[in-house]
Amino acid sequence: MQIPIKRSLERVPGGLMVVPLFLGAILHTLFPNTATFFGSFTGALFNGALPILAVFFVCMGAGIDFRATPAIARKGGVLLATKVGVAAILGVVFGHLLGEAPITAGAFAGLSTLAIVAAMNDTNGGLYLALMGQFGRPKDAGAYAIMSLESGPFLTMVTLGLAGLSAFPWPTLVGSILPLVIGMVLGNLDRDMRAFLSGAAPVMIPFFAFALGFGLDLAKIWQAGLLGIGLGAAVVAVTGAALFVADRLTGGNGVAGVAAASTAGNAAAVPAIIAAANPAYAEAAGPATVLVAASVVVTALLVPLLTAFVAARIPREAEPSEPLLDPAARPATPGPDRSTGALRPGNRRR
Repeated sequence: MQIPIKRSLERVPGGLMVVPLFLGAILHTLFPNTATFFGSFTGALFNGALPILAVFFVCMGAGIDFRATPAIARKGGVLLATKVGVAAILGVVFGHLLGEAPITAGAFAGLSTLAIVAAMNDTNGGLYLALMGQFGRPKDAGAYAIMSLESGPFLTMVTLGLAGLSAFPWPTLVGSILPLVIGMVLGNLDRDMRAFLSGAAPVMIPFFAFALGFGLDLAKIWQAGLLGIGLGAAVVAVTGAALFVADRLTGGNGVAGVAAASTAGNAAAVPAIIAAANPAYAEAAGPATVLVAASVVVTALLVPLLTAFVAARIPREAEPSEPLLDPAARPATPGPDRSTGALRPGNRRR
């Protein structure tokens, strides 16, 4: 008897990240001492998110190709700078208003600068590539090779520092991006290593998601429900408007910009990493993880609708086919995007 567990998870937006995250939260709420009770390897599965994430970022970095064509590099660079720039501006504004701590009362309880920046900074790669396969041009899809540099906590740390909040020492900043850089070097030196490592990244997602979820309280998740929906809608509206304009200014029709206005599944891991690096964010990390996870789901639902709406009203310019990414960067077998669990364009179910 076969049960389609993986296929069922993939039907949920960001399912490989979100479902294990909430399963971990449920288990922690009902049996909070489970990790201590079992200890050893089982306990590590409940508490070992950071080591798994370190390996995950090495695998992600291996899929980034240094040899992007100039057009792809320009498109990806502009979208990357716009997305991160919007997050930085909001980080500065809310950093002065809120500081490091979350709001503790009222309808916005749990909202923090950390949650806002983490949700805004990182694009859902699987969703972006799938939408570009349907509505975009080859160089628009290839731009994700550059945009994937958003992944991980490094840019969030830099943004929080620029916002005038508790800064991070330079060894911590270097350490936050070093696994990604190591993966990039390995993947560009050896195509076989690129295929080997980048294909392993999706396997890590449910494991670090479950461990992150085990650190959450369901009562706080319930409180963050509507606020998480609002944060997701704000990500689409604010970053979507800026990315649409940036895409138009670089010769696009705006569709690629709108398609990038989402939150990546692995962004839900960033608050815990930030708190581990700087205890000043410890209070904000739990609620921020919940809010960012909600934003992942909300943006995964809204962005395809908005992208289709824009594409129907703005004609796409035809252009000759060109290679998107090095074929070796793709996993050897069909699978979900490494950041979200969303299917790639070539892996649609029949």
